[in-house]
Amino acid sequence: MTKEPKHMTQDELFKVLVAHCKEYGFIFPSSEIYDGLAAVYDYGQMGVQLKQNIKTYWWEAMTRLHENIVGIDSAIFMHPRIWEASGHVGAFNDPLIDNKDSKKRYRADVLIEDFLGKIEEKINKEVAKGRKRFGDSFDEAQFRATNPNVLREQAKWDEVHNRYVAAEKANDLAEYRQIIIDNNIVCPISGTCNWTDVRQFNLMFQTSMGSTAEGANIIYLRPETAQGIFVNYLNVQKTGRMKIPFGIAQIGKAFRNEIVARQFIFRMREFEQMEMQFFIKPGTELDWFAKWKEARMKWHVNLGMGAENYRFHDHEKLAHYANAATDIEFNFPFGFKELEGIHSRTNFDLGNHQKFSGKKIEYFDPEENVSYTPYVIETSIGVDRMCLAVMAHSYTVEKLENGEERVVMKIPAPLAPIKVAVMPLVKKDGLPEVAQKVVDELKYDFSYQYDEKDSIGKRYRRQDAIGTPFCVTVDHDTLVDGCVTVRDRDTMTQERVKIEDLRAMIDKKVSLTNLLRNL
Repeated sequence: MTKEPKHMTQDELFKVLVAHCKEYGFIFPSSEIYDGLAAVYDYGQMGVQLKQNIKTYWWEAMTRLHENIVGIDSAIFMHPRIWEASGHVGAFNDPLIDNKDSKKRYRADVLIEDFLGKIEEKINKEVAKGRKRFGDSFDEAQFRATNPNVLREQAKWDEVHNRYVAAEKANDLAEYRQIIIDNNIVCPISGTCNWTDVRQFNLMFQTSMGSTAEGANIIYLRPETAQGIFVNYLNVQKTGRMKIPFGIAQIGKAFRNEIVARQFIFRMREFEQMEMQFFIKPGTELDWFAKWKEARMKWHVNLGMGAENYRFHDHEKLAHYANAATDIEFNFPFGFKELEGIHSRTNFDLGNHQKFSGKKIEYFDPEENVSYTPYVIETSIGVDRMCLAVMAHSYTVEKLENGEERVVMKIPAPLAPIKVAVMPLVKKDGLPEVAQKVVDELKYDFSYQYDEKDSIGKRYRRQDAIGTPFCVTVDHDTLVDGCVTVRDRDTMTQERVKIEDLRAMIDKKVSLTNLLRNL
């Protein structure tokens, strides 16, 4: 068996992955029978289980493995003044630009970032050519420093990037447009550079609360889950008798009126976040920032999807609340993009809520006999992006020795939606009855499927396509020796195992507890 070389471009892989997710019950376009709703998706029977497993892995790693981190679940609707205090009413904006010919709207910063990404792709192609030409003697650092094509593209990248960073820091909307014009960045639809001015657009969804339209108050669907933690800081700290440092974790829905929602479930209008706010003593924030960077990267790499597929990207422009910020980026089919953010938020949030609410939000330190407003380190990860990272990395096409191909989702076993499939070889001779006994033995510990339709080969392929780590086949020999054939998803090797030893064997590979132990 050999792994099929990746002949597909990133775009092709992405299209195939989207189709696979729909065909096998991972993700469906929302409201599809009504022609869908842009940038909104529904999780199918496989996707919802994958999503739940990711959430459980995060939740247990945060709340069970840290005795000073507890969880809450705050409401989506919150007092509108909260969003003034947090800065979202005044500053939660995207820079938008319209193409006058296609009448399509884009985020100006995304157009520039995509342009920079294309230059990076050109450089990487040159490097790949060099590696092919020079083989084992290839020195990538020297090649990047001396190859004229690479140097030319790198100089172009540096110039655009420096202008972009300066425009971001100054919030210079006219310069955004000028960068787009100067580099002839065209609309993908019309192919023209006929752009409007750039203007800001607030991303929060508004709705109204009240019995009549006249008496209704404008409220917002929350654009992040963090503020629900901050406004409950005192409740948790007092009722839980929490001592600093301590954290509050939350998983919940958030909503952003993204104009350029794209790339499947990477950027959606309704999405789910896993956030933890860690409250600390002022002055210790950079130490804790470094510790949480390390801890969060370890959580990701622990899944076994390859350390080389993750990297830190420090923010050059900090948000209004931060004094340090970094992203953990993952190598998606469309390049390295943000998967998780780690931010040192200072005391911005608690300080502002104290000011806007008129309530005292401080921590009394009994050991030092002083009161202060805690500083905060935030870790924030998108559940949907995490699902996309897992599925994109797991999707594999393999060429088998007999010339056939198989599509297999090599999902990390503890996250796999179905852990084991139980199959009688044939639908007679008492085999289905024995297979049902095997199911009864396993169903309390593992999510499973029972499958007796089609040839055993077709059944294996179905399980490969949804990422099931183990297939257990009951055959005629089982009636004699009490053993079943267990097939491993990744290696396709088969071994005979006694029915009473099955649970321990499967658990060793698929156990979330074992995954947590490695942290």
